[in-house]
Amino acid sequence: MGIIPPLPQNSHSIVRIGGYALPNNLAVAPMAGVTDRPFRMLCKRMGAGYAVSEMVASNPRLFGTDKSRRRADHAGEAAPVAVQIAGADPAMMADAARYNVERGAEIIDINMGCPAKKVCNAAAGSALLADEALVARILDAVVQSVPVPVTLKIRTGSNPHSRNAVTIARIAENAGIAALAVHGRTRACLFVGPVEFETVRAVKRAVRIPVFANGDIATPQQARDVLSCTAVDGLMIGRAAQGRPWIFREIAHYLETGRLLPPPSVSEARAVILEHLDDHYAFYGEDVGLRVARKHLHWYSASLPGASALREQVNRTESVSSQRRAVDLFFVRLADACERLPYAANDAPPETAAPLRAVRGVALEAEALAA
Repeated sequence: MGIIPPLPQNSHSIVRIGGYALPNNLAVAPMAGVTDRPFRMLCKRMGAGYAVSEMVASNPRLFGTDKSRRRADHAGEAAPVAVQIAGADPAMMADAARYNVERGAEIIDINMGCPAKKVCNAAAGSALLADEALVARILDAVVQSVPVPVTLKIRTGSNPHSRNAVTIARIAENAGIAALAVHGRTRACLFVGPVEFETVRAVKRAVRIPVFANGDIATPQQARDVLSCTAVDGLMIGRAAQGRPWIFREIAHYLETGRLLPPPSVSEARAVILEHLDDHYAFYGEDVGLRVARKHLHWYSASLPGASALREQVNRTESVSSQRRAVDLFFVRLADACERLPYAANDAPPETAAPLRAVRGVALEAEALAA
């Protein structure tokens, strides 16, 4: 395990969103179909200082659906409870903000970062970045409609030829947005290609509100490099936490001490995963819980020996009890073969690995400019 010099003092400063001082500067990114209440609570237990809910539509006709009711259920969740809303109509977005605050939201986050066709075809998500005047109207309407802090998640622009994240960030600050998260790719780039940490750095330099960097942060070393090269206040981690919620404590420990934690023991991972499953089944009920749990189990087992057999089994099971037994037995057998999960804390899962050399290159460039 390597040792690195401590970060500059401001890298460990407290991040405040409105009146809330976060326990640390690591956040769980909002992910549709992933950051439900059980997953948010798990990530917070594993070291995340902040978590934002999966996206809630602003269309009032959808408020009464089972999906919307579950997304508005924050029972037992540690403060601050942050709910992300999506839409393109300022009045409807303001109504959605009020609706969610009435149901326990302590922070409202506005989605202007989702690149999914379903969202962008409704002129919402990252499609909004092409209309700066509409962005301003939505932000003004939402901020003025609720007594809680309002935050914003964006991308760097519509496409590589139209990057306007700095302009959007200034609009947001002027509207009273309390914090900003920037995914370092454009709408057109989806999740492909290098992350534009230089653009994220420019956003941070342009505004005084807290800024979170988001995009392909999958190891403790990448986390440190991104903080160093962008000078942002915090990091927002999404796909790298899928199947690896302990990544937050790994990153937090590395930033604090310069030392890499060993991987979790198989016994600890087994206990964490079974607890997650139990919370998951209780939250969704047996029928929905059985189906939705499959993707989490696929992520948990992705890099482990025997994963394909486990995936086949959990996909085939027809009851939560048999699904849970299959997972339990898998990890009991794995514990007989190895004490710890068979990956190093500095290894990124292949499907979420960021271009580390490019990130470090930006960090070195920033250091050279500062010299």
